[in-house]
Order: sequence, then C-alpha cells, then structure tokens
Amino acid sequence: MTFQRARTEEQREIRRRAILDAASAMLDEMPVAAVTLNELSRRVGLAKPNVLRYFESREAVLLELLDRFLREWLTDLAQELAAGVDEELSTAERATAVAEVLSRSLAGRVVLCDLFGAQGSVLEHNVSVEVVARYKRASLDRLTTMTELLRTYLPELGENATLFSLHTMVMAGALSAYSTPPPSLQAAYRAEPDLAHFHLELEDSLKLALTAALLGVLPRR
Repeated sequence: MTFQRARTEEQREIRRRAILDAASAMLDEMPVAAVTLNELSRRVGLAKPNVLRYFESREAVLLELLDRFLREWLTDLAQELAAGVDEELSTAERATAVAEVLSRSLAGRVVLCDLFGAQGSVLEHNVSVEVVARYKRASLDRLTTMTELLRTYLPELGENATLFSLHTMVMAGALSAYSTPPPSLQAAYRAEPDLAHFHLELEDSLKLALTAALLGVLPRR
C-alpha cells in the first residue's frame, strides 16, 4: 500500500489506523520482540520518518495496540462472565468459575498476553512522558471496567477487586513467556523431557494462579 501526503485530520487518522492494523498483523506472525519499525514501515508503504510523524517510536505503536486489544478483550469478557458464572453459587464456587473464565479467555488471546508481558520492561520505555501518561490514563479506565465486572460476580472482593484485576494482567504476561518457548528451548525440551517442567501451559497455569489468588483474598466467614 502507498499513500499520498495526509492533509486533513481524517486522512491522518486513516494513516494512523493503517499503521496500527499493519502492526497488529505482524503480531499475528511474530512475538513482540521481533516487531521492528523498519518492517512496519515497509508493510504500511511509508518511509520510516513518515511513520514517526504519527507515532514517536515502535513502543508507542505497540502501547496503542495494547490498549485496543485490552478494550476488545474486556468487551468480550463481559459476555463470557455472564455465560460462565452462576450468581447463585457459593462464594468459593463463583471464585473458581471466574478464574476459569479469565484463564480460558486470556489463553485465547496470546498476543494480548505477549503485550502484557512486554509492557513494563519494553513498551513503557523509549516513549515520551506525554505518550506514557496518556496510555496510563487509558489503562486506569480499563482497570476500572475490569474491576466493576469482577465485582458484579464477586462483590465479596470489595477493594481487592482492583488489585486482583491488575495482578491478572501481570500474571497473564509473565506466564505467557513460559508457554511460548523459543525454538532452541523447544529443542532442549524434546531432547531432555525432564526440562519440560519449565514449559507451562498458559490456560492451566493461569487457572491455578488466579484461583489461588481469588480464594486467598476473599474474606473468610
């Protein structure tokens, strides 16, 4: 794809969406670490300096994508919780059901989990104060949305719902790194099966961690 110079705000927004869509397509093919500004520029049909007119860095592109994917996930999560959690169950049973829905939902969104994992160590670096502050303000809105969702099905969480929501995203990012080992590590696991204990299946690992966390923070009768 090639573009003429964007002269109106509408044209600039079209250009921004095209860059984000190209980056999203790349993430379907490769991990976050492999996404480069040079390849993104090539795919979107713009010179690298022109891409930088719309996003100040690769990390700024990926932060905006993370927010997009997070919004989409929370929209889907509302429906998944409604279908998967019976509000008439006991507190412990609802907690277990919520953990199961969360783990299944996140395991089906590998790219989102990969971005969660890169957020603190990579994506929030090489960006200006303005960009990272704008992203964090948006993140507060997403955190509020998730907190309210969880309180719908587990009102017993109270103030712990916010912290649990944040920990869920952090755990999804951390565990995803162990569920998608690089080719060299996969070969090592095949050669020495005992080493495969370090290869964690994302959904099962998340379910165990989230269930334990929920049951741990819920009040005891």
